[in-house]
Amino acid sequence: MKTYIYFVRHAISPFSLDNERDRGLSEKGKEDSSKIVELLKGEEIDRIVSSTFARAIDTVQPLADLLNLEIYQYEELAERAIASLRYEISEQDLLQGIERSFTDLDYCMSEGETTRQAQTRAIPVIHELLKENQGKKIVVGTHGNIMTIILNYFNSSFGYNFWLQTSKPDIYRLEFVETKLTHVERLWKA
Repeated sequence: MKTYIYFVRHAISPFSLDNERDRGLSEKGKEDSSKIVELLKGEEIDRIVSSTFARAIDTVQPLADLLNLEIYQYEELAERAIASLRYEISEQDLLQGIERSFTDLDYCMSEGETTRQAQTRAIPVIHELLKENQGKKIVVGTHGNIMTIILNYFNSSFGYNFWLQTSKPDIYRLEFVETKLTHVERLWKA
């Protein structure tokens, strides 16, 4: 029996270091969330879950509204901070840190979270969703880094280069048999 998870990476959200949890979508992000509805409305979605971060919830909310489905929120699906959120770091240092974290699963920058730590908190939720929703279709409102970290757990070929080519928003349909990932297809056309 096949179960499908649709990872919906959040749409564009204005970055703010001190407002990581509550920042919503930009006007372009709101427009793109409507396009997500058009792409997924015919997929016969059974359940919608999300990270607790506003930008992830806001991205899947229009779909939830159309389908009259509740969004179940999981703190364990929140974005991974590779480094402290108390101070800014250069984009180059951030990218180098993220790249290294996919080759050394126990690496993180000061006050950050390793890939292994993020997998330890997120994967049990994914396993629970697969077990409780066998044969169904689940949308997961997510973030680029944690999405890649989850995919990496099931298939190590998903790493830094995959993360680097993702867009905001983005949609990937994952096909599972039991808890084995058998196919990944990108649905969003950037």
